[in-house]
Amino acid sequence: MPIASPEVYAEMLDRAKAGRFAYPAINVTSSQTLNAALRGFADAESDGIIQVSTGGAEYLSGPSVKDMVSGAVAFAAYAREVAKNYGVNVALHTDHCPKNKLDGFVRPLMAISKDRVARGEEPLFQSHMWDGSAVPVKENLEIASQLLDDAAAGHIVLEIEVGVVGGEEDGVENAINDKLYTTVEDGLAMVEALGLGEKGRYMAALTFGNVHGVYKPGNVKLRPEILNEIQQAVGAKFGKDKPLSLVFHGGSGSLLEEIREALDYGVVKMNIDTDTQYAFSRPVADHMFRNYDGVLKVDGEVGNKKMYDPRVWGKAAEAGLSQRVVEACEHLRSTGTTLAK
Repeated sequence: MPIASPEVYAEMLDRAKAGRFAYPAINVTSSQTLNAALRGFADAESDGIIQVSTGGAEYLSGPSVKDMVSGAVAFAAYAREVAKNYGVNVALHTDHCPKNKLDGFVRPLMAISKDRVARGEEPLFQSHMWDGSAVPVKENLEIASQLLDDAAAGHIVLEIEVGVVGGEEDGVENAINDKLYTTVEDGLAMVEALGLGEKGRYMAALTFGNVHGVYKPGNVKLRPEILNEIQQAVGAKFGKDKPLSLVFHGGSGSLLEEIREALDYGVVKMNIDTDTQYAFSRPVADHMFRNYDGVLKVDGEVGNKKMYDPRVWGKAAEAGLSQRVVEACEHLRSTGTTLAK
C-alpha cells in the first residue's frame, strides 16, 4: 500500500479512538530502521506511524551535512517507495520540534506539502508536531493556531504538546516536577484557541507524568486519569463525547495497565523510541561479541567477511526492531486492525 492519504489517515485516527486502540509511532533514523518498522507493522497486520525527529532528520541528511529539511525530504521519498511493498497503511510524521527549529524544519516542510497539494499531489508528511512545552501556554497556543492554518492548507494533521514531558530528547531537557501534568484549564484553553476540528485537525499530547527515555517503575508517577478529566471537561463544555485525539509521549518503560488505561481515555498515537533503539542495537552487540574474531582482524588474521558484512548483522538488528514493533501493536491493541484487510 502507498503512504496513507489524508483521508486514510483521518479514518485511521477515527477508528483508533472509537476502538480504544492506538498506533505505535516509531522513530527511525535510517533506511534500516524504516524497513524494520514497516516489517513490524506488516507482521502485526496493523497500520502505523513512522516518524523522524529534528535530530533524526539531520542524521538522515548525512552526519557531516546536518540539513534537517534535506534529511526529512529524502526520508519521505524513500519511505513512499518502499512502503508500497507492505500491505498496511503508514503515515509519516515529524516528531518534537521546538520553537527555535520551526523555521528550519516544520515550516519549510509544510510549505513543500502546500505546494504539492496545489499541484494535486499528496502532502509530503501526513502530520507534524509543534513542541511548545518550553514556552508559556499562551504563546504555545498562539503559535499552534498559526501552524494549524498552514497544516490545514497542506491537508496535514498538526500535533501539539500542552504540558511538559520530562527527561531529554534531541537536546531538549525538562525536569521531573509538577509541570509534567497538564491541567484541565490548559486543556480548555487549547480547545478555545484551536477548536475541535473546524479550524483544522490536530492531536494533543497532554502530559500525565510522561518522561522521555527509560525509567524504572516508581521513579515517575503516571496519572492517566488526568486525560479522562480533561476529556470530560472539554466534552461537557462543547457537548461531545471524548472529543480529543490524544498522544502518549515518553511511553518507553510504561506499565501495560497504564498504557491500556490511556487508550481508554482517547490516546490514538503512542511514541516509541528508546525501546526500539535498544531492540535494534541489542542483536548487533550480540553478534559483535560472539563473533569478535571474525569481525576484527585479530593477531594479524584477515577476519571473516561473512561476519563483518553490514548486511549480516543489519538483518539481525532489523529483526529485533520489527519484533518490538509487533509487541507494541499488541500492547496498543492495534494488531489486526489495518484498513487494508
